[in-house]
Amino acid sequence: MMEKESTATEEENRTEEKLKIRLQNKSGRPDNVVRREFEIEEECEQIQAELPSFMKGFFAYMRQSLLAMSRLAYLHDIRFFCQYLIEQTDLTEAKEIGQIRASEFDAIRGSDVNRFIDYCRRYKVKNDDGQTVVYENNNKTLARKKSSLSVLFRYLYREEIVSKNITDQFDPIRIPRASDREIKALQDDEVMIMLDAVATGEHLTKKEKQYWEKTKKRDKAILILFLTYGLRLSELQQLNVSSFNFQRGEFTIYRKHGKESVMPLNNRTVLKALHEYIDGERMSEEKIRPGDEDALFLSLQGRRMTERQIRELVKKYTSIGMSTSRSAGYSPHKLRATAATSLIGRGNSIFDVQKLLDHENVTTTQLYAAHRLNTKRDLVGSFEWDDEFDRD
Repeated sequence: MMEKESTATEEENRTEEKLKIRLQNKSGRPDNVVRREFEIEEECEQIQAELPSFMKGFFAYMRQSLLAMSRLAYLHDIRFFCQYLIEQTDLTEAKEIGQIRASEFDAIRGSDVNRFIDYCRRYKVKNDDGQTVVYENNNKTLARKKSSLSVLFRYLYREEIVSKNITDQFDPIRIPRASDREIKALQDDEVMIMLDAVATGEHLTKKEKQYWEKTKKRDKAILILFLTYGLRLSELQQLNVSSFNFQRGEFTIYRKHGKESVMPLNNRTVLKALHEYIDGERMSEEKIRPGDEDALFLSLQGRRMTERQIRELVKKYTSIGMSTSRSAGYSPHKLRATAATSLIGRGNSIFDVQKLLDHENVTTTQLYAAHRLNTKRDLVGSFEWDDEFDRD
């Protein structure tokens, strides 16, 4: 029973499968965006096929109320719970997930779900190589698993598949309020060190430099777009060459909830980085894998870069900016936070930044404004005990 990232081989297999699917796209949106949504739906259906048949109505119910990515997360949680019932409890006689009976679900109580949530805090699994892998989840992940099961059990009770609504018996999970969480973002000096590293190759290992020689313009363009527009990882990964209209000075991205957003292309740093990459480094079309000819950011194999590849790239360069280990580098979402704090710190309106970053609620943007005040940093920095520093 394992929750693991897909391997590079699995990603290559999915790429091969994509080539076998022919789209008839009349939506007006790029093929890659439509294809990505189709792939998420396909993955949802594959998991649904493994789950017990009495849940079929629940799948349709989720399709009406949840986005595909949210449905996929819920389905992963529910499948994991079913696997837990088989492997870790005596609550079912089933040997396969699809064999679990509705009567067995009806016998589950809130205390059983609470034990499952507690199990998810930290559990270990032996992989195919005989190595023990320890998985640990934070409260935010546990809360989502609880939410997944709450929605499922409420639905099953409403449809009279189970006789009791046990969700009131679920233990609360404390998640820090948004205002209590530390905002993680790069400081301006760390951004400059990071961009210098991608420009010069400084602080890269010998092996990293071999790749950097072939991808430095691409990598810089990726970082600049994240830092300037605060793009989400999926928004950047799905960018095409045709997304950009340099004549009109704009480009199009596809947000959550199917929203299309036109972004201004009037930043000279962005324009320079894009032109240097597209005109000077991006491989010629005949070397690109079929189906990815329009993809903006390509791997050395001529494929659209995966989210995982972009995530690792960002982690590498942010770790250099912060002078820390590669494993401690930041995710693309932290560059989104960096864009927000930097824009607000330069005096831009919170409401303008909210619109640029596509925050549904301005209170989210206000968190970055509060962070940018650097209250703790200013307090500590001005409070010296040594007379020598105090005089400075």
